Amino acid sequence: MIRPVDRADRGTRLGMAPKTDHLMSVRAARQLRRARTFYVAGALLWAAAAAWTGWTHPGSRQMWVSVLLLAVFTGLLCTASLWLRRLQAATRNRLAHHAAPRRLVASRQA
Repeated sequence: MIRPVDRADRGTRLGMAPKTDHLMSVRAARQLRRARTFYVAGALLWAAAAAWTGWTHPGSRQMWVSVLLLAVFTGLLCTASLWLRRLQAATRNRLAHHAAPRRLVASRQA
């Protein structure tokens, strides 16, 4: 839990999010997309390597290393995809404060 003193140190009022939250979430999403692409490539590479070594040398150490690295890259891919999905859901649920809310102006009758 963040104490009011900690928020005052960052220069924000209680209940208001820092202005850099949106930029940081955009950067985080971009970085997660790049990492996810890298993990897909790694998983495909190690899947091909595991299949090849499993075909040519079944049960060998090289096959098990390829299977282990395939599992590692698949786990990283799932984790990055989950974090990206949660980040996108969090940014969708956040309200945009672009302008003051419009209120109906009641006409005054004298």
